[in-house]
Amino acid sequence: MKTSNIWAVIPAYNEENEISSIVKKTKKYVKNVVVVDDGSDDQTKQLAQNSGAKVLKHLVNLGKGAALKTGCDYVANKGAKFIIALDADAQHNPNDLPRFIEKLKKYDVIFSYRKLSREMPLILRIGNWFISNTVKFLYGIKLKDTQCGFRAFSIETYRKIRWNAPDYSMESEMISRAGKQRLKYVQIPIDTIYSDKYKGTTVLDGIKIVLNMFWWKFFNNKNKE
Repeated sequence: MKTSNIWAVIPAYNEENEISSIVKKTKKYVKNVVVVDDGSDDQTKQLAQNSGAKVLKHLVNLGKGAALKTGCDYVANKGAKFIIALDADAQHNPNDLPRFIEKLKKYDVIFSYRKLSREMPLILRIGNWFISNTVKFLYGIKLKDTQCGFRAFSIETYRKIRWNAPDYSMESEMISRAGKQRLKYVQIPIDTIYSDKYKGTTVLDGIKIVLNMFWWKFFNNKNKE
């Protein structure tokens, strides 16, 4: 598989401390790296550019889902065949990228799951367990970690799972669309570093995600753009 056909998309919001390292490590495995600066007011954009990434800029903070969609739409128009999405805060290790690339040969979408450890906040473990069981019940997809954003998929798959949610709900909306369309998927384990336990999906986010899962299943059957 030609790595020139694979694009990495990294949504980022005020990640000046980590973005340079993430971009440089990612470029060891993927030639084309796109960072979507989601309204940052620090040096995220400049540092990402200096590290070799193409940077797209939101003037205001729109949310992770909106930023990732901006990046995926961009690379789709640039002729990408495959997309790998990872976070900018060093919770995802770019050294795992070859494992995703290998799985892209056989699967429509590759999900990842964070290995359970004491580093994972208890509230996240409980919330993830509940959301994972909701996903299994509603969509028949068995995932150990529905909220891990380190994922990969073909461009054809992206067109089928393209989400509407601008926030963290997009990760679950992606799963719901993959389940409805019975896409071929696989999970791979990753190590995750929790440098900021208060960052990411909150309890309120989790409640919203579960409610959205029921809405997407029973009331919103159209794959709107």
